[in-house]
Amino acid sequence: MTAKVPPQAIAQHLFAVPETVAYAILDGASVPDLPRILERFEVEAECLFRGELESDVALAAPYLMALQPDEPFTEWLLQEGWGQHWGIFAVSKIGLRELRMHLRTLLKVYGPDMKPLYFRYYDPRVLRTYLPTCNEKELLAIFGPVLRYIMEDEDPSTLLKFWPAGGQVGMEQAALVRTGSVRP
Repeated sequence: MTAKVPPQAIAQHLFAVPETVAYAILDGASVPDLPRILERFEVEAECLFRGELESDVALAAPYLMALQPDEPFTEWLLQEGWGQHWGIFAVSKIGLRELRMHLRTLLKVYGPDMKPLYFRYYDPRVLRTYLPTCNEKELLAIFGPVLRYIMEDEDPSTLLKFWPAGGQVGMEQAALVRTGSVRP
């Protein structure tokens, strides 16, 4: 069993780069009743899907929101969502609506038969697998104005950071929980 990760251990990575904003991109299909939660916490959020959505689609859609350190929503998200593959985090210098426009461009990809498919990059299980396989052109497309993507590893006691690094993807693993011997 993995030790519980303190939200402050995650927050120190999200808010480490000065003059940037930490964003969450959350998957409504993974976060139970996400639109209601956002409303309860009075979080300004933008759906990544365009237009008026049917209620079932709105419940499963991805949402983007800016995070603030020491805010109740941020603390709740890091406490309850970390390790649950609810979404990913992005660090950027641009505003919410500008970032939404970029992230929307990533929602659709084309299969070998050229049929459009939804790309669920906002699932950390997908993005942490995809990023290391990217070539330079793909990295430019997926990062755009994003300086870093941050997400849980398969073992949520490890945080992953990805960034563009000279045509390749840079990656760092950070242990969030200290391990030590347990004395009887």
